[in-house]
Amino acid sequence: MKLILASFLIFCGLYTSRAQQESSFQAGEWLKFKLNYSGWVKAGNATLEVKDANYKDRSVFHVIGKGWTTGAIKWFFKVEDRYESYFDKVSGRPYKFIRKINEGGHKKNRVVEFDYNKNLAVVNDLRHQTKKTVKIKADIQDMVSAYYYLRDHYDTQKIKVGEVVKLNMFFDNEIFGFKLKFLGRETIETKFGNINCLKFRPYVLAGRVFHEEESVTLWVTADQNKIPIKIKADLRVGSIRSDLEAFKGLKYPFKIQL
Repeated sequence: MKLILASFLIFCGLYTSRAQQESSFQAGEWLKFKLNYSGWVKAGNATLEVKDANYKDRSVFHVIGKGWTTGAIKWFFKVEDRYESYFDKVSGRPYKFIRKINEGGHKKNRVVEFDYNKNLAVVNDLRHQTKKTVKIKADIQDMVSAYYYLRDHYDTQKIKVGEVVKLNMFFDNEIFGFKLKFLGRETIETKFGNINCLKFRPYVLAGRVFHEEESVTLWVTADQNKIPIKIKADLRVGSIRSDLEAFKGLKYPFKIQL
């Protein structure tokens, strides 16, 4: 189940390309996803919600991501995850990131605060009562703020097939380089109707979880909202699929292909 939430929060809509002037989201946006294992077994749900907030006298967006198991799976592998990010409304820079998870008894409770004057991330491990500082780069994103940053700072109108988007992301105690390839445009059938989408291929680490580094595919709406519609991932054992189940508070009309 860790894969479900990591895939959802890292890959959900993550990646469009080139700078954009008008914001693609607003406070009040709420997205819900259903997740299925190997095509038919319901595995869980996940949500993302955008709120207005203040952080150290700054006006910020506060995004809360939640994920939890449902159905039969929760009886032998229960998951309750919560991710939060506070990021600047103009620059998209994250100021604070919270990760509180319980995945089959594997628990973490960490708060990361980013100090751009010193180029440091202060990682406060509340579960083990320890603190650690990590050197960061000025263009860092956390795994939640990245989604919203790229929605607002990249132009999907000019993106070309084969183009690769790169991003420095902070997760746990380290920075890793994330990259994603644009595969083209595709109209897909959903519960809402046929939706014009942008199709992407995130590069992941092959090994214990993923079958190979090109195991994940995602579809993002090709409109001004740029919200994730579907994610598919081939695992070492089976596969996982995430579909948009419900939404509200979108800034722009949700376009359905007639």
